Amino acid sequence: MNPNQPLSLSPVEMTGSAWRHRNLIFQMVRREVVGRYRGSLMGLAWSFFNPLLMLAIFTFVFSVIFKARWGTGGDDKITFAIMIFVGLIVHGLFSECVNRAPGLILSNVNYVKKVIFPIEVLPWVALGSALFHAAVSLVVLLLAQLVLDHHLPWTAVLFPLVLLPLILITMGLAWFLSALGVFVRDIAQVTSMVTMILFYLSPVIYPASALPPRYQPWIQANPLTFVIEEGRKTLIYGMVPDLAGWCVAVAIGLVVAWAGFAWFQKSRRGFADVL
Repeated sequence: MNPNQPLSLSPVEMTGSAWRHRNLIFQMVRREVVGRYRGSLMGLAWSFFNPLLMLAIFTFVFSVIFKARWGTGGDDKITFAIMIFVGLIVHGLFSECVNRAPGLILSNVNYVKKVIFPIEVLPWVALGSALFHAAVSLVVLLLAQLVLDHHLPWTAVLFPLVLLPLILITMGLAWFLSALGVFVRDIAQVTSMVTMILFYLSPVIYPASALPPRYQPWIQANPLTFVIEEGRKTLIYGMVPDLAGWCVAVAIGLVVAWAGFAWFQKSRRGFADVL
């Protein structure tokens, strides 16, 4: 790699870099996932029990203590548990990547000083780790739905497509925040507050339709809203996602991803000077 060669900002390079270094990304994701639980007695089993515990806690607090109901028929507690877990999976995937992004470069200073290391793949590694835990949570959800409702809709196979717009937006933000975090160290504090606020401003623990009409434009502008609502359609109601809305969401995601990647590429030459 020629250090004086101009870095490509094209959308093709955005995915091309990940494809060229796919083996490196896979190995780093595996090391990170295994390393998170290294030394614990239960090991990777914690990745299964953590979402199960969160599901039980949120269900107890909101359906037993606060007497919250989703507004659908059937057993309200079971319905609430499954509904809320979809929102937890989507928000967890987004928040894990965004909260880690500002420290990605700062925690891998040695990679920045190695000219041949493709530091643009670090956000892919963070996303891969988050996707692994989201996949485990999804397995917990499907098992719970199978045990409690005794059926799984075939549209559940479309859930990865529903996640695609969120993955694109998350990657764009991860590239942008990882570069910005090198120059502005306080950005990590901001992202943690924003993701916490988004938890309550997204239809995670309530349906979007529960908000008054005057607030509907605001919640629909939230990128998590479309993914959570369409995810519930595919995983629970057995409905095909809104194709027109999905295409618009993917287009927005591509723009955000490319903008974040371009910012990262233009900023990366200054990383070594700051670090």
